[in-house]
Amino acid sequence: MNKFRIRTTHLCEYTVFLYSIMVDTDERRRQFLKLSGALGAAGLTGLAGCSSGGGGDEAAANIGIVYATGGIGDGSFNDQAQTGIQRAADELDITYEESQTETNSDFQPTQRQYAQSGDFDLVACIGYAQADALSTNATEFPDQNWAIVDSVVDESNVASYGFREHEGSFLVGYMAGMLTTRDFSAGAGNTTADTNTVGFVGGTETPLIQKFQAGFEAGVHHHDDSIEVITSYVGSFNDPAAGQEQARSMYNNGADIVYHASGATGVGVFRAAQDMGKFAIGVDKDQSVTQESFANVILASMVKRVDTAVYTAVESVVNDNFQGGEQATFGLSDNGVEAVYGDQIGGQIPEDVKSSVADARDQIIAGDITVPSEPQ
Repeated sequence: MNKFRIRTTHLCEYTVFLYSIMVDTDERRRQFLKLSGALGAAGLTGLAGCSSGGGGDEAAANIGIVYATGGIGDGSFNDQAQTGIQRAADELDITYEESQTETNSDFQPTQRQYAQSGDFDLVACIGYAQADALSTNATEFPDQNWAIVDSVVDESNVASYGFREHEGSFLVGYMAGMLTTRDFSAGAGNTTADTNTVGFVGGTETPLIQKFQAGFEAGVHHHDDSIEVITSYVGSFNDPAAGQEQARSMYNNGADIVYHASGATGVGVFRAAQDMGKFAIGVDKDQSVTQESFANVILASMVKRVDTAVYTAVESVVNDNFQGGEQATFGLSDNGVEAVYGDQIGGQIPEDVKSSVADARDQIIAGDITVPSEPQ
């Protein structure tokens, strides 16, 4: 069982209150309130879990994890990170506490509260948007071990984990390119050979998300340079309505398939595909499973093993071989990214398409295909 217990800010405060009136001396009460204040205050910046559960002093390590905006339940990036910390709790006998933030400005104080408590063997920061805050906090708390996923913070107490998202995106782009040039139907979607157009919806237009775009476009054009790729950046990872609007526009302009790298915004892409009888491609997790109600239009997902990065970071702390200042990058060669066909309709994708995608994967790993990490 995971050694973790969620409690809301109000429940934290109520527990503190009850305990404070039960302790038997004023001095003990003051000491307890001082300690609880360091932890409970995190609720002011969006702390979702302010106390780890059973295990306590017997745990191999205590981990704090700060999720990207969009939070748990996005069926994508954050949920994949949570899978990693839950696996660590199951297999490595650790306890952990989770934080969800509303805006990027919450990252620095939330990270800081973990470090100030002195109770965490590692604080894992999920998402490139946390890099600036972590750069500051890592220098102010040099004895705290930190990890960041999706960015690099060049400090001696920070382990950085990244991915070759462009490699996995190439594979789903190659698939999309082959399917948009033929008549194909499955589930609730279809493609028509006379359109030869696909789309890409990004969250924010940053170098990281542009890697998804670059790989996708390269994969599409690896099949046929004449295929049009419509691109759009919504500006948010938590705006399904905007995602739906942008995807609908792409479908109206002839796109058969839209790939998204936009977190919870992607739910809107799936909804537009379903409404218009077209296809979509998910990201980070197998979204035909995490967003099951849209499985009849999700051809595939570009899975990014954020869970592996989180688990690896925790494991290094448990095994006492944490290496701050080091960078690790996961790609196709080590299954850090991969193309996974949809759970419901992936089996209907023609075998010649799948075989071509598998060959392209081997060629990328062998170095015979070079995938750009920036849009061309």
